Amino acid sequence: MRVALVHDWLTGMRGGERVLEGMIELYPDAEIHTLLHLPGSVSDTIEARLIHTTFVQRLPGAATRYRWYLPVFPWAVEQLSLSGYDLVISSSHCVAKSVLTEATTPHLCYCHTPMRYAWDQFDAYFNRERDGVVRYAAIRAMIAWLRRWDAATANRVDAFAANSAWVAGRISRYYGRSATVVPPPVDTEFFVPAEKVEPDDYYLVVSALSPYKRNEVVVEAFNRMQRRLVVVGTGPDEARLQALSGPAVQMRGRVDAEELRGLYQRCRGVVLAAVEDAGIVPVEAMACGRPPLVLARGGASEAIEDGVTGTLIREQTPEAVIEAVDRAETTPFNSEEIRASALRYAPDRFLARFSTFIGASLENLH
Repeated sequence: MRVALVHDWLTGMRGGERVLEGMIELYPDAEIHTLLHLPGSVSDTIEARLIHTTFVQRLPGAATRYRWYLPVFPWAVEQLSLSGYDLVISSSHCVAKSVLTEATTPHLCYCHTPMRYAWDQFDAYFNRERDGVVRYAAIRAMIAWLRRWDAATANRVDAFAANSAWVAGRISRYYGRSATVVPPPVDTEFFVPAEKVEPDDYYLVVSALSPYKRNEVVVEAFNRMQRRLVVVGTGPDEARLQALSGPAVQMRGRVDAEELRGLYQRCRGVVLAAVEDAGIVPVEAMACGRPPLVLARGGASEAIEDGVTGTLIREQTPEAVIEAVDRAETTPFNSEEIRASALRYAPDRFLARFSTFIGASLENLH
């Protein structure tokens, strides 16, 4: 088959790009279509494919400020030329699911999430005080239009896969469509427990430093406990979190893969207070044998069994984080059991599940 893979944008390696790598493994001759591509920003596996882009690639400042062009993304994605393909698979968290295909071409979508900023997390991304009254009003109007377009174009997809039951619920709520749950892959061959290394006395946050991640809740909790917290990540919330951090909180910024693995292996636990769509970070920690502390809402909570392979945080409050840390420290976690649970997310398991989804979907269409 001649296969097209559609991905929102290629500007760095995150969970969505790991899913795209898996798709390439299934279809090594597939061509990639995307709004824009920053050469060298993604893995060799992705860079080696034929990559088609849109006019967004040539817009001023698109390399670093492409999100400013969100209002033109619907127009751009509809300009992608997808004629002559036997199968189109979109990997979508923004507009990729809305591509136009030929009537006879099956279109399957792996949905990382319906657009968070267009639906239930608008207030986490936009703020009247921060954006100003006029700009905020313009954003609200634009997002209202984008939400209508996003819902109306869901029928361009023949079958949805979702990265978690949480996201499958959002697809049902916003698009009126069912979805097959296919958890994303985690590199369980790279993220492994350390040999004969005792955990150090610190907890770990690995996160994009964006407002919706609610990292300030974790920072405040560790300020109160005066316990060590290492924060890995960068983003627009970095300066605010730095200002909130007490002497026990260390902001590490961006780290490479080997350093991240070492931080996982030695931490007492990874703390995640965000409502996540899937939550790859907790599973990476589990693959290293370490127990995550995860908000009891969202896709990340689906990966753990409370009190066995991790600890659930009941609410997005510092008090709830403190209570979860107290429970975690009195729980006799078994590193081997935690690691075994993470193996459910190994890349070969993803490939098997996604292949089954593709086969069943194509069979249902014929």
